[in-house]
Amino acid sequence: MAINLEDPKRLRPIRDQVHQVAMNMLRPISRKYDKAEHVYPKELDMLAAMADGLAESGAGEGAGAAGVRRDNTDDGTIKNGSNMASVMTVAEMCWGDVGLLLSMPRQGLGNSAIASVADDEQLERFKGLWASMAITEPSFGSDSAQVSTTAVKDGDHYVLNGEKIFVTSGERSDAVVVWATLDKSLGRAAIKSFVVPKGTPGLKVERLEHKLGIKASDTATITFTDCRVPAENLLGSPEIDVKQGFAGAMATFDNTRPLVASMAVGCARASLDLTRELLAKAGVEVDYDRPATVQSAAAAKFLQMEADWEGAYLLMMQAAWMADNRKPNSLEASMAKAKAGRVGSDITLSCVELCSSVGYAEGELLEKWARDSKILDIFEGTQQIQQLIVARRVLGLTSSELK
Repeated sequence: MAINLEDPKRLRPIRDQVHQVAMNMLRPISRKYDKAEHVYPKELDMLAAMADGLAESGAGEGAGAAGVRRDNTDDGTIKNGSNMASVMTVAEMCWGDVGLLLSMPRQGLGNSAIASVADDEQLERFKGLWASMAITEPSFGSDSAQVSTTAVKDGDHYVLNGEKIFVTSGERSDAVVVWATLDKSLGRAAIKSFVVPKGTPGLKVERLEHKLGIKASDTATITFTDCRVPAENLLGSPEIDVKQGFAGAMATFDNTRPLVASMAVGCARASLDLTRELLAKAGVEVDYDRPATVQSAAAAKFLQMEADWEGAYLLMMQAAWMADNRKPNSLEASMAKAKAGRVGSDITLSCVELCSSVGYAEGELLEKWARDSKILDIFEGTQQIQQLIVARRVLGLTSSELK
């Protein structure tokens, strides 16, 4: 079977449209909201309305984080569907600005979680909701199986108690997708996700974090104290399937990790594009027809970075394509996230270095992109966690066998 390494033809128009949005709407306000941390970018309201309109009309092709969903129908055809559209458009938005993309109403990772695991009734009920995702707690970072926030059944409600940290869009969102355990003694299998609307008694946004990058995005600590949530807000099945284990909850990550990879791919592409321009102004031309060894050190470094970027891009596309075509992609999703997260940070920082004082100063956005990209190697599972998942998959070992 032939492998086509080009972007799918039918998705190129929406990709190009989003690139124009990134260039003309996000880039001009990028520095403004980097300096005004925690100030909501009002300009995004119009952009979000446009995205909603495209989604309603079907013209959006599933673009954006909220478009992520597995198609369970199998008519034997090869699909380039919502997952592929999402990674391509999110990469373009992050070519504009990562923090602003993360601040987009109704495009949160909580929306991806709902799209990934909600049933049809829940999809309809939560339509139009801006959902953030709350997983991490003070007692753990990347090991999501250590969730200690509890959900206790009480009649037709669940009562949630616990604390969540580093919740992206935690203050601005309409609701929070909260990961909690139904029974700590049953381990990973008992972890479920709940949609908790803002204003629910017992939910409290405690504080906002000051961060290295993505300053336009608010990152919150949220506590849940005897917080009563309707039972129908539990996403997916309420049954604890010990045999299935953590698979149901982790299915969310198989869909969202390629999205985070796409954020890193977009930000790194922005750095490469600008660096090529700045090098050219300094008299350093990158020649794609000659070996790197006979070019200047700066040009050789640039060619190596582009090769790394291409590897991350193709892994991202593969993971998204597999999701669209109903293929298990846990390995590929983690490979894409690991590669893109690492090379994204390497590329943006190396571009600062290549451009010297121009790269380090605030006159250009290179230093900002270097700060923004670091989080993409950390959230949704750190570099080390992704490598651990890849090793388990390749070696055929369980989480208890390889820690």
